[in-house]
Amino acid sequence: MQSELKVAIIQKELVWQNAEQNRVNLDAMFTDIKDVDLIVLPEMFTTGFSMMPKPIAETMQGKSVRWMLDTAKTLNAAIVGSLIIQENELYYNRMLFVYPEGKIMQYDKRHAFTLAGENEEYTSGNDKLIVAYRGWKICPLICYDLRFPVWSRNVENYDLLIYSANWPKPRINAWNTLLKARAIENMSYCIGVNRVGIDAHNHEYSGNSVAIDYLGNELTPICEHKEAILYASFDKIAMHKIRTKLPFLEDKDAFTIN
Repeated sequence: MQSELKVAIIQKELVWQNAEQNRVNLDAMFTDIKDVDLIVLPEMFTTGFSMMPKPIAETMQGKSVRWMLDTAKTLNAAIVGSLIIQENELYYNRMLFVYPEGKIMQYDKRHAFTLAGENEEYTSGNDKLIVAYRGWKICPLICYDLRFPVWSRNVENYDLLIYSANWPKPRINAWNTLLKARAIENMSYCIGVNRVGIDAHNHEYSGNSVAIDYLGNELTPICEHKEAILYASFDKIAMHKIRTKLPFLEDKDAFTIN
């Protein structure tokens, strides 16, 4: 079992609906990354949070998936983030977890953001994903999922929660608060990665990406309104010692989700 997990969190401005330019821009940031196990990208990192999937969606054989595979192999680190995927004439806000050796795991966003009409353009997923990676159990989720604690509940004994997002500045206090709540109630490390900049609809994003430990302590500095790579190191043994000392998860409710 690998006790330590080293993570790079990518807080990035996104070029609207331009996957090629976003890949180029990320490549430029990645020249500074070395000796990490996992790289975490924002939601819809190739396009921004677009409700026009038809002209910009890619397939699982497309350039952006190939880029993720190549990047993970080159950096010897898993890479995770969501993008717009078309499959069988349906569109998905799909989070991919790409291993360095080429394996791909996928999670389709469960909670479509109805306020923006995401439910009208994208098909919601029904299956929660728990990834096994280098001795860690990781639960990757997407943006609006953060508001639904039952879906996030740690009934699988995962070690790390990831929320990949395009979370706008006017509601950033909810982002900051809910990330800590999810970490504390699930006694899990938690990563929230959010974009920065202004999109084509004039929505502003302040970032506020963060890594949080199982007691709700911030492990990275608050970073607002600028691109950044945030580094964090997680200790699985330390977390399990606290879970043994404070066995709150043993009293958790069991949920059945339809």
